[in-house]
Amino acid sequence: MTVFMFALAIPYDHWTKKANRIGFVVMYSLTFFFANFGPNATTFVVPAEIFPARLRSTCHGISAAAGKAGAIVGAFGFLYAAQSKDPTKTDAGYPTGIGIKNSLIMLGVINFFGMLFTLLVPESKGKSLEELSGENDAGADAEPEVSDRAIRV
Repeated sequence: MTVFMFALAIPYDHWTKKANRIGFVVMYSLTFFFANFGPNATTFVVPAEIFPARLRSTCHGISAAAGKAGAIVGAFGFLYAAQSKDPTKTDAGYPTGIGIKNSLIMLGVINFFGMLFTLLVPESKGKSLEELSGENDAGADAEPEVSDRAIRV
C-alpha cells in the first residue's frame, strides 16, 4: 500500500494528464486492494490473537473502536489536507491545504509507519492463546471445583 501511495504521489503531475487518468484509477484501485489485503485484515485478526482469552472480547471491541476513530480522523484529515494551496481553488467552506500530491505523500509515510508498528506486534508462532498469555500456568494442576448443586441440576 505504501509503494502504491508513493507511486501515485511522486509522479502526480503525470497521472493528472488526460491520457493517464485510467492509469491513475488503476493505481488508486490497487491501493484500495492492498488496504483491504493488509491493514484492514490486521485490524480484526491481530486483536483476536494477542489479547488474553478472558479479556479478548472487550479488548477486541476497544481495538475496533480505535480503528474506526482513526479512519474517521484520516478521512476528514485527508479531505482538509488535500485542498489546494491556492485559496481561490479550494472547495467552498474549506481552508487551504497542502494539496493532493503532498497529501498522498503524507499518506504513504503514515502507511510506512503503520507497517513498522504492525511488525512490532508479537507473533503467536503456533502457540495457543492460553499459552501466550500464561493463563494456564497459575493453576495448571488444580482441578476445577464442582459443587453438588451443579451436579444435581
